[in-house]
Amino acid sequence: MRSVRSAAIHLADLEPYDPKYLPARIYLNANENPYGLPLQAQQILQRQLQAGLNYHRYPDPLAHELRSRLAFDLGVEEREVLLGNGGDEILFNIFLAYGGPGRLMLSVPPTFSVYTSDAQVSGTQIVEIARKVDGSIDEAAVLARVVEGDIDIVMIASPNNPTGECARTDFLHELLDATDALIVVDQAYVEFSDSQADMSRYLSQHHNLAIVRSLSKAYALAGIRLGYLIASFEVITQMMKVRQPYSVDSFSALAGLAALEAKEQMLRNVGLMIAQRQRVQEALRAMAGVRVFASDANFLLFSVPGASVIWQQLYDRYGILVRDFSATPGLRDCLRVSIGTAEEIDEFLLALTALLADAEMTTRAEKDG
Repeated sequence: MRSVRSAAIHLADLEPYDPKYLPARIYLNANENPYGLPLQAQQILQRQLQAGLNYHRYPDPLAHELRSRLAFDLGVEEREVLLGNGGDEILFNIFLAYGGPGRLMLSVPPTFSVYTSDAQVSGTQIVEIARKVDGSIDEAAVLARVVEGDIDIVMIASPNNPTGECARTDFLHELLDATDALIVVDQAYVEFSDSQADMSRYLSQHHNLAIVRSLSKAYALAGIRLGYLIASFEVITQMMKVRQPYSVDSFSALAGLAALEAKEQMLRNVGLMIAQRQRVQEALRAMAGVRVFASDANFLLFSVPGASVIWQQLYDRYGILVRDFSATPGLRDCLRVSIGTAEEIDEFLLALTALLADAEMTTRAEKDG
């Protein structure tokens, strides 16, 4: 049997992306919408499917109907919107179009790890400027670095994943004015924010602005894989050159349209999650030894002594899955909990309270011994 030759050299030190999936009783690890697709959207989609879907035909290459609807809702031109197979495809295509060997991407870790993996796969060099202890961006350092003129892509998640805070809008304007690099503002969680401006309104002022959005979070379509880019026609044109044909299938396009029709219900569900987020934040702050990061997303990052042990016990004893970030540089002893239903949050808070009490008793016993 013949062996296969080695893969590309730059893949040698890379690890596949690991979503940390485990079977669980309660999932609070992936920032999903716990309420699912609103009933109105489900009914619309069912009617469309009953009317018949041409499974034997290729989909509309650009999903024009959904693209047009998004553009209308956003107040931009249709040619300034591009759909993709989830926000992940959009992000990867950005690196194909604007990254590559000899080009530089600036990121502000800790942040979404996919930026780094996409840069590595595409051969893009990485420049990192660490966030401050409170999770905020070191704005002065970022601005000082981009004015050197060699940065090609700047990645800013706002709200940031996994810390949850938004970049200041004034800072984003300064950044856009300071360079001709492509400034990518990843707004996958923007619907959960009261403070983050809708950056699409500034598109006409900044041709180097690219906004990534997702229908996975607020719109509860994580299982569909549907995201979109808002950018100048110049940027969209370059992205069209690298995108995969037919990356948005017919069913996904229909699901996206149905979800947009149920926007009012979506906003109500988002309101419920924001209220739950506030409740969790207050409860965590009241727990001894726990530090909570401010969040404008549908999750909360918090530090707790022995985080990895707590994570394991939440899973083993209670079947509750959260995300462990304690091994991530800058996030020592940090866990991230997604905002679930009120019942799921009740169970999480009770479990965490019990585990912290057990840990305190163990510590006291060891001291007394």
